[in-house]
Amino acid sequence: MSLTLEQVRRVAHLARIEVSDAEALSTLGHLNGIFTLIETMQAVDTRGVEPMAHAQDLAQRLRSDQVSETNRREDFQALAPETEAGLYLVPQVME
Repeated sequence: MSLTLEQVRRVAHLARIEVSDAEALSTLGHLNGIFTLIETMQAVDTRGVEPMAHAQDLAQRLRSDQVSETNRREDFQALAPETEAGLYLVPQVME
């Protein structure tokens, strides 16, 4: 698939982008280059290739999900100027 100069101008018009003739020609070349690359990539036979989450086959190191600290909520709330129902109260800054 390749675009024509008129199609590039139409897309620019629809997007409300003003492009000069030189910019339209340059954009046409860039877009046609992208479409050529896509066609080349689609021509590759990928049957039997397993999808990957990342380009490098690395194992993610995960730590065990265990509580490592004690609950000190009451201690921290005792230091706060104002609390209510376990929440910190702060001055209103917006109306």
